[in-house]
Amino acid sequence: MVLVLPFENKSGQATLNWISDSFPDTLNQRLTSAGFLTITRDDRLFALDHLGLPTDFRPTRATTIRIAQTLDAGFVIVGSFNVDGARVLVQAQVLDVNRLWLTQPLEDSSRLDSLFDVENAIAWKICHQISPTFSVAEQTFLSASNGIKLTAFENYIRGIGAPTPQERVKYLAAAVQESPGYVAAEIALGKEHYADREFDQAAAVMAKIPRSDRLALEANFFIGLARFNSAKYAESEAAFAFVASRLPLPEVVNDQAVAQSRQGKDGTVLFQRAVSTDPNDPDYHYNLAVSHFRHGDFPGAQAEVEATLRLRPNDTEAAELRTMVAPGRPVAAKSGASIDPTTRLRRTYSEAGFRQAAFELDQVRAQRLATLPPAQQASEYTQLGRDYLAQGLLPEAEQEFNAAVAADPSSAQGHAGLAQIREQSGDEGEARKEAQRSLTLALNVNAFLVLARLDLQKNDLAASALDVQNALQLEPQNPAALGMRQALAARGQTIP
Repeated sequence: MVLVLPFENKSGQATLNWISDSFPDTLNQRLTSAGFLTITRDDRLFALDHLGLPTDFRPTRATTIRIAQTLDAGFVIVGSFNVDGARVLVQAQVLDVNRLWLTQPLEDSSRLDSLFDVENAIAWKICHQISPTFSVAEQTFLSASNGIKLTAFENYIRGIGAPTPQERVKYLAAAVQESPGYVAAEIALGKEHYADREFDQAAAVMAKIPRSDRLALEANFFIGLARFNSAKYAESEAAFAFVASRLPLPEVVNDQAVAQSRQGKDGTVLFQRAVSTDPNDPDYHYNLAVSHFRHGDFPGAQAEVEATLRLRPNDTEAAELRTMVAPGRPVAAKSGASIDPTTRLRRTYSEAGFRQAAFELDQVRAQRLATLPPAQQASEYTQLGRDYLAQGLLPEAEQEFNAAVAADPSSAQGHAGLAQIREQSGDEGEARKEAQRSLTLALNVNAFLVLARLDLQKNDLAASALDVQNALQLEPQNPAALGMRQALAARGQTIP
């Protein structure tokens, strides 16, 4: 568990205070991509409030340790920045909470208009400080924020920290407008609309987030809530079902069942699953009791309502339901009850809980892969790398390709994946080396296309055409290879 605190602004320029809060956001993203479990901004603010400290408090070392212990963090990242002309100078230190040891300062700098570069570089150094065997290249981290305008990032940071709903919406809407597809800003804006009870608008904003994105689970949880509040129960059920299919937490399964029940469907099986996963939650027992009651299973309803009241003795709805399903009460009276009990929706999203569950699933996956033959391990790691690459998550993709090559050094596709990473991060020499290494192991389209694009950038049309020709011989209908053939034809280079 890693806690990143806002960096101290030593520039004396209050207009740059937003940069202080930008460091936890960027560093959390990069550390998460490196496999660390980071502590969210909301949990950090909760800890400060719990300790009676203001949100802009600059903690001493002793107070930092107290905050870390409150949040059960093993490491804390503290730092500061200054501005010298057009450059931003950054220092960061890692506090090992268990050893009570603070590292020497990690330093870096960049032009102020290249803030992402210095934040990503510091993140990479922190990863190496905590885990010296960390294998992702620094250039991959430096490329991880491509596509987001710095002005959009500033508006996003100002938006999530603004004191009023109106200001938050203004800044976040500006961030989304400046950088369409800025997922973090989209989900933050959608949550603001949801909090303002603008349910259709909230769902519309978050529906833009691709389901392949790592934030899609959180987005679809809120889409499910928003559609439910708009009485669009089928759409609500579909959103919760998507989340449950990937992360079957009890609150998600429960809400999927509630959305089912509002459509007149039988959600008993899903309610039972929620109870089995978390038997200490009274609402799950109550919902299962209501479902049994509606379907005429009065003994089942009685057992679940008793479980509800053991966990929450003052639950008045459960107490009334108990009188309706009492053993001595005639069935006719039960079915003609004066109230129609309704199932309860879980309306809170615990980002930390979701991320912890996802983190644990990753650990289980790694343990399962370790039992497979090396070639099969490499194949699965490579596929995971491709999935991350398709989302633009370069550090995550590189880790998977590295794992593939570590499991099976003869993995041609693992080396081809690394070639694609090096190409996208701007390391032409290493990209070419990895592609050629891949082709010595086995001919494959991905490696040929990396070489084709690199040769095209050098304006070596003949070499690029040969690369594309080789790719098409392997896969005549490969869309990327066909697209390269068209690009070459537009420059007067034909391919047989």
